[in-house]
Amino acid sequence: MKLFFVITALLFAQSAFAEKADRKKPVYLEADRATVEDVNRKESSRISIFTGNVILTQGTMRILADKLVMKEDLDGFKHATATGDLVSFRQKRDGLDEYVEGWSQRVEYDSKTDKIELFRQARLKRGVDEVQGDYISYDMNTEFFKVIGSKERGVETGPDKRVRITIQPKNKSE
Repeated sequence: MKLFFVITALLFAQSAFAEKADRKKPVYLEADRATVEDVNRKESSRISIFTGNVILTQGTMRILADKLVMKEDLDGFKHATATGDLVSFRQKRDGLDEYVEGWSQRVEYDSKTDKIELFRQARLKRGVDEVQGDYISYDMNTEFFKVIGSKERGVETGPDKRVRITIQPKNKSE
């Protein structure tokens, strides 16, 4: 079964990746309310909590959520956990006029590994191709993803018991 996920991911693979310039751009956060720990901490990571219509933007990457908890380590790497009715994620693909978009009840973004994880009612769309499941892990550097249904995760509730993938036919000139 795991071989199926790898083969499917390879079918989606192309030479373009997530917008590489995004990593070097500042992170902007907007929300109705925010609690930010002391910026002068020296011994541990800083935690900030944003609630109400949260928008995280870094270059072309954008995450929209009801609540976002951001942890920043001493090296400046950020780990964000966004929750909401449906959290949305979007980022431009490098060198193409095309976006990768995702939706789920919880999204975790790790700037150190450039990885996005989508939990519960997870859906990821790239161009016209789409994957759905209970959990999706997406590597923003390689555009490799893994999709797991709720049955495999041991969560028998919810509509995402099985993985669903739609791959549209490609034009031979592409």
